[in-house]
Amino acid sequence: MLIKAKRLQGYKLESLDGEIGKVKEFYFDDKHWTIRYLVADTGNWLTGRQVLISPYALVAAIKEEHDIAVALTKKQIENSPSLESDRPVSRQFEEIYYGYYGWPMYSGGPFMWGPAPYIVRDPEQWKNPTQHKKAWDPHLRSTHEVSGYHVHASDGEIGHVDDFVIDDETWAIRYLIIDTRNWWPGNKVLVSPQWIDRVSWTDAKVFVRLSLESIKRSPAYSEESLLTRDYETGLYRHYDHPGYWVNERGPKEHSR
Repeated sequence: MLIKAKRLQGYKLESLDGEIGKVKEFYFDDKHWTIRYLVADTGNWLTGRQVLISPYALVAAIKEEHDIAVALTKKQIENSPSLESDRPVSRQFEEIYYGYYGWPMYSGGPFMWGPAPYIVRDPEQWKNPTQHKKAWDPHLRSTHEVSGYHVHASDGEIGHVDDFVIDDETWAIRYLIIDTRNWWPGNKVLVSPQWIDRVSWTDAKVFVRLSLESIKRSPAYSEESLLTRDYETGLYRHYDHPGYWVNERGPKEHSR
């Protein structure tokens, strides 16, 4: 299911033994553009620390009930490695964090989730050695921080990042929603991370390999648009790119 990051903000987080807080924001890596942690607002429960929850523990986002099921107990979360609220997520912290929960490191292979392009939830498969041992150093970014970044086409600025569209099965960021009010009033457009040429993190700018004219002629998008596979196929066909689903084969077909 595709769902916007801002829509998820405020969703209740239901652990195995009760509510632990609400969704605050997300951290994603700047290589695969995949959500690595949900940041929880736990109110007065665990103050002074960031409570991070990996997608390995996220069971499902339930739109009707505005909550996300978390396959952890309160005690597990409370005893998890602590990260102060004003500290960045370091590689050392991640190694301790993943070791605590016993999950495989996502940076341990070439795909979105290490040895696979999807989350492998069977612990038995975690024990099997993989052929891909090349690791990479992730750099995590905040969805809150990147919202507002200016976006430039190959021949001019088109607007700014307004939101992110997340796939809640792989937890990949499928699209950036771009607000074009200063260039094309009243319209928003979708840009896939696959079409990004580079990001200047210091200047807060995103550069895409698309022209202004091609963006203006892309399939219309609005807040009411349904992101069906037919819509996505038309969008990728317009830009003459293969869909992300072509090279990502999970254990089951993604629902839309």
